[in-house]
Amino acid sequence: MVNKLSDFLSNIERENIAQATGTRMHKRLQRIDINAPAATRDTDLINKIKSCDGLIDFFGADSAAEVPVAGIINGKFISRRIDRLCIDHQKRLIRILDYKTDSAPDARRGLYIRQLMEYADLLRKIHPDYQIDLYILWLHDWRLERV
Repeated sequence: MVNKLSDFLSNIERENIAQATGTRMHKRLQRIDINAPAATRDTDLINKIKSCDGLIDFFGADSAAEVPVAGIINGKFISRRIDRLCIDHQKRLIRILDYKTDSAPDARRGLYIRQLMEYADLLRKIHPDYQIDLYILWLHDWRLERV
C-alpha cells in the first residue's frame, strides 16, 4: 500500500511540476516580441525560437499570442484560446501554433490534434477560403511538428 500511495503522490507531484513549468513557459512565450529592442528581450528564449526551423514566423509582426476564438461546432458552443496565430491575408493562409510541454508526445497526441482541429473548424467559419496549417511546438525538445 505504501508503494502504491508513494507512486500515486509521486505522479501527482510530477504532473504539478510539469503544469507549473508549462504555465511559466506559456507566459514567457506570449510576451515574446522578436522586433523588441535588445534590452527588453528574453534573449535565451529568442535564441531557442531562432534555432527551431520554421518557428520564428510565429513571433513576427504578423502574429498574435493568446488569441480567443469561439463558435458553434456540432451544435455545441466552443470557446478556446490559440497560443499563436498567424494570418497572411495575401496568401490566404492561417497558421496555428500550440505549445506542449509533454516529454512523451505520443501519450496525448490524439487529444492535441483534436484540439487543433477545433481551432481550425472555428477559424474556417470566419475565413472559409483560407488554407489552415496546424503546428505543435514540443517544448521539451524545441521541435516543431506540422500536424
